[in-house]
This record gives sequence, structure tokens and C-alpha cells, in this order.
Amino acid sequence: MTRRNALMTKPPAAVESALTRVGSSLKTARVRRGWSQAQMAERIGTGVRAVADAERGKSSTAAVVYVALLWALGLEHEFTLLADPTRDEVGRTLAARRERGRAGAARGVDRDF
Repeated sequence: MTRRNALMTKPPAAVESALTRVGSSLKTARVRRGWSQAQMAERIGTGVRAVADAERGKSSTAAVVYVALLWALGLEHEFTLLADPTRDEVGRTLAARRERGRAGAARGVDRDF
């Protein structure tokens, strides 16, 4: 028997809160457009339950459902912003620190191929 992913059953409070906010925003956007959950489900090719679960911020709902809802609502740019590696200031700072300690980095050797 496979073990249930704890992240899906009880995610950290901050994650749970973020999913609830995202779900609420998705529902608001859908309602503003005058679409039913059934219409939304048809647009993204899933069932009404998946749409309802995403709108409730259910953690076991697949990420693809959330992204598809953003796409159907014309809000996919919101996800694209999250996926933009240039927005990861902490990661860029850590990478720069590591690069300073590597051979060749001090001489300005470009290792970006």
C-alpha cells in the first residue's frame, strides 16, 4: 500500500492559506465572467469537482488544474510571473556567492554555455 503524501493531506499553514487565497481569486474571476463551474470544467477539459476543489484551495488538486483555470480565465501571465527565474532574488544571490568561490570566477571566465 502506498503512503499518502502528507503535503496533500495537511500542508504547512502558509501553503494552505495561499491555496485558499488562490482558489478564492479563481472563483471570483470565474463569477465575474458569468461562467458556471460546469462551463469552466468544460473549457479546461475536466470535471466540475476539480474546479470546485481548486476554488476551495484543496491541496490534493493537481497543479495542472490551477494552471488550466488561470489559462481559461486569461490569467496565465500570473503563473508565468511565478515561473520567471529572474524573479528569484534569493536564488540568484546564493548562486552568485557560490560562483565567487569557484576557480575561474574571479577572472571573469564565462561558464554560461
